[in-house]
Amino acid sequence: MEPSQDINKRLTDLEIKASFGEDLLEQLNQVVIRQQQQIDLLIREVGRLHQPANEAGAAGVSRSGDDLPPHY
Repeated sequence: MEPSQDINKRLTDLEIKASFGEDLLEQLNQVVIRQQQQIDLLIREVGRLHQPANEAGAAGVSRSGDDLPPHY
């Protein structure tokens, strides 16, 4: 193989690898975006779940399972 053909083949191989690398990077970026959206949603959900519990505790309202049975 001539040196110029060898260089062209190596250059082509590098271009192919770079292209695959760019595709992989874009796919990983999309995964990170989806995961961040899921994290944001979960944070909002946890906040909503904590809010009623905090309001009930501040108001002095007890849940039925927290009361002592009548024989105590």
